[in-house]
Amino acid sequence: MEGAFTLAVAWGGPVLAGGAQWISRKAGVWAAMVPAMSALGVLALLTGRPVLSGDLGVVSAAGLGLGAGLLLYAGTVAFMFVFRGWPFLARQAGKLYEQRGGLPLAAALALAMLVVAPGEEGLWRGVVQPVLADGLGEVAGTAVAWAGYVGANALSGSLPVVLGAVVGGAAWAGLALWTGGILAGLLCHCVWTGLMILRPPVFSGRS
Repeated sequence: MEGAFTLAVAWGGPVLAGGAQWISRKAGVWAAMVPAMSALGVLALLTGRPVLSGDLGVVSAAGLGLGAGLLLYAGTVAFMFVFRGWPFLARQAGKLYEQRGGLPLAAALALAMLVVAPGEEGLWRGVVQPVLADGLGEVAGTAVAWAGYVGANALSGSLPVVLGAVVGGAAWAGLALWTGGILAGLLCHCVWTGLMILRPPVFSGRS
């Protein structure tokens, strides 16, 4: 049976994460998500529930995660190329990237890859998903955790964020289900996020 603290993080964490996404509408994604996910990531670790590599060894899980991150980025680039002429998506993506403002590239990469992505993986795939899996079964628990992740991100009101949560969230949840740990999904998340910052896909109708 889960302890009260773990259950509080499993149920309260998603609410706080969704609240941070809502705040990001006004404050911006960096100002809202960095402090929120750093705090929630620490709370997730304090539960002792996140498992690193699960059924795979560390090396195998790491290789799987890195490869999956490259594939996810390639898929994102292909998607954005196909839909590059969709004005609404182009505007939304442009606004999201503009929120970086004067933040240096190195700082943006560090915050995204070392704070936000680990915080999300620690909370959602390290605590929420396994807690739900205990009660609902692994597949159903994974599906419900993924739906909650998408719902929390939907509060951002940003189509690119929601699309990333739908596709990326499915990949990270699937990796956690497959391996039994968060390492593969964490590295996939970090690689994808880093590449999205370093080399943004085409967002306009330019060829």
